[in-house]
Amino acid sequence: MRIEASARQIRVSPQKARLVVDQIRGLPVATALDVLQFDVQKSARMVHKLLDSAIANAEHNNNASVDDLKVSEVYVNEGLTMKRIRRHGRGRVGHKYRRTCHITLAVSDDL
Repeated sequence: MRIEASARQIRVSPQKARLVVDQIRGLPVATALDVLQFDVQKSARMVHKLLDSAIANAEHNNNASVDDLKVSEVYVNEGLTMKRIRRHGRGRVGHKYRRTCHITLAVSDDL
């Protein structure tokens, strides 16, 4: 069985989130939680919460055993980009792009 959880509009750039997500792809759930717990990046906390949610969904909805679960699929898509400006001297402006991402994570017991 495959159980999915997703988080949308996370205030982290997709490139930074992909660095964290690539570390846990294909790992058992217990190992993935350990890796995310000791990672210092902001997106690691978001992915940790998302993995906890997927585990809770698997336990509650499908009566799955946590020991058998593995991170089968995880990917990051680009979300909305918020455009901001910062004023500079002599009438010029500098542009800031605040990027967001959507993270989708799936756990399964039949890898």
